[in-house]
Amino acid sequence: MPLRFDARVSTAETDYGTVLLDEQAGTYWELNPTATLVVRTLLDGGEVADAAAALVREFDVERAQALRDVEALVGDLCAAGLAS
Repeated sequence: MPLRFDARVSTAETDYGTVLLDEQAGTYWELNPTATLVVRTLLDGGEVADAAAALVREFDVERAQALRDVEALVGDLCAAGLAS
């Protein structure tokens, strides 16, 4: 399922990844380049498997670990109320 940020969340890509701002709570989240690749893939309509495949192509990581990492990141973003 593609990722969607809540309307109150602003994003900005930087040289070091992506910054998320929860405008309602006033909190920032900083995503490293790995998480940025995952989020970009999912926001562009990709599925969890697509994001994991992107990690495998871009970084030295096993597919099973990439899937776990993508699922964990999505779970954390959803648990924080930033995304659905």
